[in-house]
Amino acid sequence: MKGKMKAVVKQTSAPGAELVMVDIPSPGPGEVLVNVHSASICGTDHHIYIWNEWAQGRIKPPKIMGHEFYGEVVELGDGTESIKVGDLVSAETHVVCGRCPLCLTGKGHVCKNTTILGVDINGAFAEYVVIPEANAWINGKNIPPELASIQEPLGNAVHTVLSGDIAGRTVAVTGCGPIGLMAIAVAKAVGAAAVYATEINGYRAELAMKMGAERVFNPAREDAVKGILEATGGYGVDVVAEMSGNPKAISQAFDMVKQGGRISLLGLPAKPVELDISEKLIFKGVTVKGITGRLMYDTWFQVKGLLESGRMDLQPVITHRLPLEDFKKGMELMDSGDCGKVILYP
Repeated sequence: MKGKMKAVVKQTSAPGAELVMVDIPSPGPGEVLVNVHSASICGTDHHIYIWNEWAQGRIKPPKIMGHEFYGEVVELGDGTESIKVGDLVSAETHVVCGRCPLCLTGKGHVCKNTTILGVDINGAFAEYVVIPEANAWINGKNIPPELASIQEPLGNAVHTVLSGDIAGRTVAVTGCGPIGLMAIAVAKAVGAAAVYATEINGYRAELAMKMGAERVFNPAREDAVKGILEATGGYGVDVVAEMSGNPKAISQAFDMVKQGGRISLLGLPAKPVELDISEKLIFKGVTVKGITGRLMYDTWFQVKGLLESGRMDLQPVITHRLPLEDFKKGMELMDSGDCGKVILYP
């Protein structure tokens, strides 16, 4: 397919991005071209937009931004076998080598050769995007476009929450950004006994209640650890899903978890975090899980099953819908924190 398309491009090594016209990409061998119907803004996209320290060390402009999306396959590269034109797809955005010892032993989600859509290769804030056939996830035709586009971050929430037993357990979610909000819904859907949350932003705290949290504590105004200990008879929660990356929240996670409990860490601290390992981890017998991406493709099947079960209402997480041209407004919403998931429509 020849022609031009709209795309949000990180053009220079500086804050910001621009909507420009670029060539429609062509799929190479083993790749497919997708007409993007919807795309959602991720915290990673915001980091690239504001050009924080991580982005400065990773991104090499010019680069089309965006990785969470849904669309229709319109062209096939040579050698494709499992995808056909007209398929409605989302994507596993971590492109792995499939050949290293990690990939060959079922640990492709931590492949050392991973490249990421919209980070290392051109992404999906555009009218068209090229992805490997192996990364295309075929959706049912009854899934709404906005939900189809957030399956990748939902997979982060599913991987974090379901990295251990949840049914009948008490859970705390620290940090109620969009993935934290989805983590609340996941925990409730799979039978958590109670879900508590911590969040300093009032807008997102209200969303956390809509997602099913029993109570949301504001660590800036109250002792969240004390509140959660009181709510659990002094023992603490069985599971903490740490989604914020805030050093204080990480420390509090180890204070609010029960002896012998589990902490799953998804949030990314900007700098090294100091932690009393003897008292907070070893003597408490805590299991710590580091979460990156999604299990390929176990998590995707879990996401599909949860969506089809009807046990999760994710619509409250989607707070804003904007045309692609208004992507800067979406980034401003991310700046303020007064949003859940922001969906862009090319």
